[in-house]
Order: sequence, then C-alpha cells, then structure tokens
Amino acid sequence: MSKRELTVTPPSVAITRTRFLRPEKITRAFFLAILIFGALIILVPFVWAVSASLAPRELIFAFPPRWFPQPLQWDNYARALTTLPFGRYALNTLLIIFFVEIGTLLSCSLVAFGFAQMEFPARNFLFVLMLGSMMVPEQATIVPLYQLFRQVGWVNTYLPLIVPSFFGTPLYIFLLRQFFRALPRELNDAARIDGASWFRVYWSIALPLARPGLAVIGVFTFLQAWTNFFYPLIFLHSSDQATLALGLAYYTGQPNQPWELIMPITVLMMLVPIGLFFIVQREFFSGLSPLRFFMQQ
Repeated sequence: MSKRELTVTPPSVAITRTRFLRPEKITRAFFLAILIFGALIILVPFVWAVSASLAPRELIFAFPPRWFPQPLQWDNYARALTTLPFGRYALNTLLIIFFVEIGTLLSCSLVAFGFAQMEFPARNFLFVLMLGSMMVPEQATIVPLYQLFRQVGWVNTYLPLIVPSFFGTPLYIFLLRQFFRALPRELNDAARIDGASWFRVYWSIALPLARPGLAVIGVFTFLQAWTNFFYPLIFLHSSDQATLALGLAYYTGQPNQPWELIMPITVLMMLVPIGLFFIVQREFFSGLSPLRFFMQQ
C-alpha cells in the first residue's frame, strides 16, 4: 500500500465532517442576517435625519418620506451655524464636558482603586452602601439638590453640572474597580517595598494599566454630558448659558419651528459621538473585556 493511499480520508469521515460543519454555517448565516436586519432598522432614523437636513422646509415631513430630496439644500448647514447661536451652545457644552471628564475620571478611578487594592475597615460595607445609592432615582433627589444649590448661589451657573462629578459616580466606580482588581498584586507590593505611597502606586502604576477602562468611562461620560437635557433644564435659566441639547429644545418648542435649521444641528450632534467612537474604538473594546470579572463578586 502506497503512502498516498494511507493519507486518503475515508468517505464516512468526510460525510461526518460535512454534517457537523453545515449546521454551524447555517447558524452563523442566520445570526449574521439578524444583525444586518437590526442594523438597517437602527439606521433608518439616522438616514431620515440626514435626508431631512438636506431637504427644503416643505418636504421635511412629507409622507411618504423623500429619502433623496431634490434639490439638496446644502446651505441648510451654513444657515443653521450662522443664524442660530449653536456655536455658543457648543462651546458651553464642551466646557462642561471638559471639567466633567476630569472630575469623573479622577474621582471614580481614585475611589475604585481604594476599594480594589487597599485594605481598610468596613470596606465591603461601604462598597455595598455605594452600590445601594444606585437604586435611588434621580427624580427623587432633584428637589433637595436644587434647594442646596440655590442656597449656596449656584443656580444659573455651571457648577451644579460640574461639581458633582468630582464626588464620583457609583456605576463608574463599580466598573473601574473590576479593572483594578484584575491587576497583579505583586506590582503594588513591589512598589510599596520600594517606598512608594499608595497615591504613587495609583498614579504611576494603576492608572496607566487601566487606560482601556478609563477610555470606556470617558466615552460614557462624554455621551451622558453631550446629550444631558434634564439637569441643564433645571439649573440653567439663561439662554446664553444653554447647552446644545437645551438650546435645541428652545427652538423645537417654538410655534413656528425652523426645522430646516434644526435638522442640520441634530445631524451634527449625532455625528460627534459617532466620530468619537471610531477614534477610541480600539481602546473601548479592549476596555470592555474585563467585564467578565463582574460575576466573580
């Protein structure tokens, strides 16, 4: 018997392999079709918003929708950015986001590092108490919070939107704690033996290694602050201090809404988070991997 004959796969084995591979391919194609169908459904409102931003005013709410309006009104974007004060609203929003990002990342990472790496009395009790605060809805605390900020003179300023971020967010602390728990304890022990303080260990060792987790928290914080409407509506009473979400609501609530100017701003507000996601997507997805440690608690 030749060597070539010994390497020939028996027909029964080939049939068995085909039977096992075929259901797997069918299942993969089925789930791929579901994902494509779901993606198309999600894209429909975005495509309509883009087409409405390029349509004349009388065709924006036409039924059936004009997906490709003719002619395309490209000057809607230029008019929206020059006629309405959305440039000022964008600067106000970015100013708030800048300080909120700093406060959230610093406070949440510092508290999460303490819960994950340091030993102190009642640590588990304080952690459970912090998680319990997530069960309290925001609407239940808005009245006493407004009274507090009104008494200290912070109403109609950006301080009520910025200062709370420096005291941590329970959900983000919980997420970052998982990243710090995944770090090798030997790094902390070696640094402590060399005389480094706990803050030095946190700043020089833990933070650089938790960069993917910080990217995830940074993206979530940006999206929350970028689309925040409830708190600016409560604490900001001047139109000059309005954010993008609040300023957009000002014009949509008027009797004669300029929809040909509102829709371009709406599209731009959607494009900014999408562009941010494509910029940090690698760090974002790598930062989501330690979420498997959640079930270890």
